[in-house]
Amino acid sequence: MNESTNGLSNKVLGKRTGPKPKLRVHSPSALWDVWDEPDAFHEALDLHMRRHGEGSYALWASIIQPDESFHQTTLYAWRRGTKAPRSAESLDMLTRIEARYRLPSGYFKAKLPHPSRSTSGLSMPGISTSERRRLAWHLPDDFDDRPETEQEEILQWVREKIISGSTEYRRFQAAAVKNRYGVRFSCGSSAHRRWETAHAVDLDEDDPHAGLDPDLTGGGVNAPPALDEEMARLIQFKTSTLTTIGYQRNGVWGEETAAQKVEHLGLLFGALAAKPTGPVQGFGMRLTDMSFAHLVFPAVWDWYIQWRERRRGFYTNWEIDMLQVAAALTREKTGWLRQTPELANRLKPIKGLVSFQEIDRAQADWGEACTQVHQHALIRSKELDRVARVHRDPFEPILPVLEADSPLAEYRKIVDEIIRLMPDEKRYPISAAESVRSILMLRLGLHTGLRQKNLRQLLVCPRGQVHLTERQLADRKCGELRWNDRDGAWELFIPASAFKNATSSFFGKNPFRLPLPDLSGLYGFIDAYLGRHRGRLLRNARDPGTFFVKTVKATSADPSYNQTTFYEAWRLTIQRFGIYNPYTGRGAIKGLLPHGPHNVRDVLATHVLKQTGSYEQASYAIQDTPDVVAKHYGRFLPTDKASLAAQVLNKVWQAA
Repeated sequence: MNESTNGLSNKVLGKRTGPKPKLRVHSPSALWDVWDEPDAFHEALDLHMRRHGEGSYALWASIIQPDESFHQTTLYAWRRGTKAPRSAESLDMLTRIEARYRLPSGYFKAKLPHPSRSTSGLSMPGISTSERRRLAWHLPDDFDDRPETEQEEILQWVREKIISGSTEYRRFQAAAVKNRYGVRFSCGSSAHRRWETAHAVDLDEDDPHAGLDPDLTGGGVNAPPALDEEMARLIQFKTSTLTTIGYQRNGVWGEETAAQKVEHLGLLFGALAAKPTGPVQGFGMRLTDMSFAHLVFPAVWDWYIQWRERRRGFYTNWEIDMLQVAAALTREKTGWLRQTPELANRLKPIKGLVSFQEIDRAQADWGEACTQVHQHALIRSKELDRVARVHRDPFEPILPVLEADSPLAEYRKIVDEIIRLMPDEKRYPISAAESVRSILMLRLGLHTGLRQKNLRQLLVCPRGQVHLTERQLADRKCGELRWNDRDGAWELFIPASAFKNATSSFFGKNPFRLPLPDLSGLYGFIDAYLGRHRGRLLRNARDPGTFFVKTVKATSADPSYNQTTFYEAWRLTIQRFGIYNPYTGRGAIKGLLPHGPHNVRDVLATHVLKQTGSYEQASYAIQDTPDVVAKHYGRFLPTDKASLAAQVLNKVWQAA
């Protein structure tokens, strides 16, 4: 039988013609063992496929299972660099390739162009789409392959430690915000206080350590016109450049302070209006009967602070602060309530709190009524000061950092983690720009110790352009990052009026000027951010002129940061890169909890205290006074003090 006849017979019999297929082996031998390690994922994949003499089809056929839909063209695209693995199925294939080529576990994933990108395709039944997006970043690639009990354990850990932060205050907060009761005023800046429940903490940049009330996440009802008009008059009195003729005042409220007072007073009126039988268990007063004139009766304040004590379980500095507001409003000569006796005409009795007789006495002698509540508020403040407890420990989220020998070096690990996981700029330009922005947020915060207001409002003057004058910056009440040709350095220039504590002895009415050191590539990051990344974040949106800008999207066209969004950007950075996740291996610091930019001031003050023992030098790091550092910022324990003193004393024994 000739060759052609034999080939025809094979076709008739259904036998395969051509060369025999290669024998598939579990782990093929390498053709060479020494190579130059590539940085890119696709180059590394191509290298090891050539080392083992395999093409895309041969490798695909060796790792695929019969019931799987992974296509060989995907592997081909990986090798060319046009695609990169992201789904749980694709990452599982990488693990198989590593095992086949006897490479270390995680070898290929470490070379991905976006190594910190969340894994797609994870099945999380019963979880909403929005929560799934928040959780996906923090789940391991093999989440679906783990036992159900372990999956529940991981989800619970991520929710408590990363998404919300497992502290006593946050648990109280989560319960409190479910029932909103505050009164909304038209003059309040409620727009910038609309944040998610999980993020509603630490936003009070004027006095964060006093503890932000969780009820400030939104009001429950609009103020009636008469009460709203009274609040507008109070805000005008406390914020206008010049007082109205015939009025006197002591101090002026800034924008943030005014917004805070509006909401705090809104909570007071809201508690009085809430139903006693409802979840808030308020007093049940008719909202339309309310007036600021009711604040001249001590019984109203006593009911409110005792109501808050029942709600929390103990008194805090929050109640003391509210009583100080009462004292300020009724202070002789400068109190707003004392200077507006016509409010007494709106008084109506409150059954169980304010009687007709008390109203008659107040209307007959308004000054005496203000004097009584002023003295009552001062006495109650002293009484509460003895028993007030701290509900929200401002140091708790960053305790692992503050307990380190070098808090600054410990916190810097977060920056190093962002750099380690930075995506490829060519393939993911927006993600890379966001990473550089996060690096600079943390770096400038750690170099300067500025409050978040001064950071987010910081203007920028690129090299070669004319910077703003001190007068222009003072009018805007913000600072500027500029290039100093004389010193050849980037510097921060901020007029004293832009600071919360502008009248502090630290400034002495002089501007704040700080040259930034070119350490650890800081200037390189600044130049790259201004040259490429910042423009990518802005896209075609109007440039607000600030150094930090948001990522412009279809749902977020305004590139300017406000108090809430800047806090959320910082907190997101801590969630993704700061908190060590034992299930993914990502994150820099074990035991860290989510927090905002203000905690950096705690880090700097504590670091200087541990190194020098000087409250004065610590105050220099955060532009404040030694008393403020001792009261609010420095966590300088007896152990730290004894250790610092021992370093000096031990030198005697070492010399001997």
